[in-house]
Amino acid sequence: MPNLDMERAAGGRVAGVDEAGRGPLAGPVVAAAVILPLDTPAELANLLDDSKKLTAGQRQAAFDALRDSPAQIGIGAASVAEIARLNILGASLLAMRRAVLRLAVPPSLALIDGNRAPELPCVTRAVVGGDGRSLSIAAASIIAKVTRDKLMRALALRYPGYGWEHNMGYPTPEHREALAALGPTPHHRRSFAPVQLSLGFDSRKTA
Repeated sequence: MPNLDMERAAGGRVAGVDEAGRGPLAGPVVAAAVILPLDTPAELANLLDDSKKLTAGQRQAAFDALRDSPAQIGIGAASVAEIARLNILGASLLAMRRAVLRLAVPPSLALIDGNRAPELPCVTRAVVGGDGRSLSIAAASIIAKVTRDKLMRALALRYPGYGWEHNMGYPTPEHREALAALGPTPHHRRSFAPVQLSLGFDSRKTA
């Protein structure tokens, strides 16, 4: 289970940073930065883990508890256009940077999930598997995932047929079949190979 050992060892204001949405064929990539109090109570800490290990209900409960807690939260995103321009890694780093810059008070250290860190006006440390090691990164993974899922469910109402309300834009068989039948929407990542393939079915789908 993740804990606050890295945050306590570093001292100062430490933000955990993570993103959601690198793999989908549609929608933005969303990142969150979270600064947890070092005395975070056990009842909150016990709700937090790598978002991928939690059910949707558990993520929502943790999200609500974080929003009601003294934790400082910043959220950032990078659009489909930015993903096309920067590639998905560059867009993910941009979303992380925006999330950190939206914290009310800048951190002295940012713990970044993964092996790459964005350029920030504070010390950064990349932590591979960080969402399973650092409680603040785990919190950020939950905030980013729940925020992005809510956005994709809203987009599903505007663009029905792709199953975004449950696949969240990931390349499930249902989503791929809808791409072949319906073509891409303005929210599809046209630089991704499955979306490019769908454009070849009918030239009208490029409009």
